[in-house]
Amino acid sequence: MLERLRHPLSAVVLAFLLTAPWVGTRLYVFFTPSLDSPEALLSTGAVVAVSGLAVLGASFLLAWGAETAEKDVPRAFAIAVLAILAVAPEYAVDALYAWNAGANAGTAEGARNANLAVANMTGANRILIGIGWSAIALFTIYKARTTNDPAVEKRRGFLRDVVTLDRGIATEIAFLLAATAFAFLVPFSLGSFDGSGAVGGIGIVDTVVLVGLYLVYIAIIIRGDVEHEEQVGVPGYLQSWSKAPRIASVLFLFVYSGTMIFISVEHFAHGLEVLGTENNIPEFFMIQWVAPLASEAPELIVVAYLVNKARSTAGFNALISSKLNQWTLLIGTIAVVYSIAAGEIATLPFDEKQVAEIWITAAQSFFAIAILTNFEISLREAVGLFVLFISQVLIEFAIILSFPETGSGTFTALGLTLPNSAEALSIYVLYAYTVLYLVIGGYLFATRWDEVRMLFGRTVTNAREAFGGETAQPDHAD
Repeated sequence: MLERLRHPLSAVVLAFLLTAPWVGTRLYVFFTPSLDSPEALLSTGAVVAVSGLAVLGASFLLAWGAETAEKDVPRAFAIAVLAILAVAPEYAVDALYAWNAGANAGTAEGARNANLAVANMTGANRILIGIGWSAIALFTIYKARTTNDPAVEKRRGFLRDVVTLDRGIATEIAFLLAATAFAFLVPFSLGSFDGSGAVGGIGIVDTVVLVGLYLVYIAIIIRGDVEHEEQVGVPGYLQSWSKAPRIASVLFLFVYSGTMIFISVEHFAHGLEVLGTENNIPEFFMIQWVAPLASEAPELIVVAYLVNKARSTAGFNALISSKLNQWTLLIGTIAVVYSIAAGEIATLPFDEKQVAEIWITAAQSFFAIAILTNFEISLREAVGLFVLFISQVLIEFAIILSFPETGSGTFTALGLTLPNSAEALSIYVLYAYTVLYLVIGGYLFATRWDEVRMLFGRTVTNAREAFGGETAQPDHAD
């Protein structure tokens, strides 16, 4: 890792050097009138490589800024800022599709972009849990063999080892559950068929509720106590500075890394999309899965960095905070951008396929939250999250490759009469996995009801303390 260099500032310099080629490329394009984009200067492969290095360097700078900030602000708030900056590229990509949808409202192109905005958003959210949560849990347990991470508990039995989580994240989990419950209602915003083929939408009510949830969450955590944990490496060095230079360094790292991620990831993701389409992978599939995977890269790099330092608790806090802001702010901002582009307060419409995508995304979130209600995630549960996610994606990909996008007629398989259309078959698959997620998640909630009550009890206590009220009850023993 970069922090193994002799002097902490050497690591910072190396991280900046990783971003330098991309900065140079952008400046050269800016000052060359004949060039309108980096793609006009470099090949697609070169754009992916150079912008990808910039994302890597910026991710380290972002992580160091967040760890340094923990000396002056509540850790949960520092992690929330980190999470917002790390997923900012995802906001940018989705905002682009939402803007194009609003600017072309009422047309086929507008409907296409609206569906792509929802597909990109749901893909990003499912990747965050299906790959992010599961992979980081597996990596944490693997690294514990050499780091002796206190958050990892060895248990007898097949895939029984667990990562224990900080019970202080009860607030994040509770708000994420509330946002997930509301997300099931989002497709009803448009009501019914509006004449354009849309059957659901994201409207102003969704924005108010979901953004409101996130603002209340921020209002609670920003009032938390500052718990300073001794840091080493770059954060430890920066924390040794006096307050004014330390805060200035944090702000600079946040602004620079956030800007670098913002101007890099769209090109990184677009380059991957081009490489995919050149290999005959459908555009819609690329936008739903490959582009979000690229835009989630900074976040996963930051969390892997924290886990590598045996700070798995902070890593999982960042993942959960990221999921919360994506599941609230991201959905809310889609409707706002669409309305601005359309020139009026409007509901971003989407078709039946995207209704199913939103419901499976909410169901996956419901299942993942159920896993965390006892503040731990086992190897078995991490593998389950990943297998359910990847199997659904692979099945849908196989359907896309095997059937016409909007075919007619039916065929019989396993005694069932099924439509001869990739889109219709995909919807069947999405609903089947939605039911599966809900059944397993419902079972976990039922068997862990005492933990659920404790979780909400802690959240109420945190809220009352944050707003100056009396605590509801003493915390239960951990």
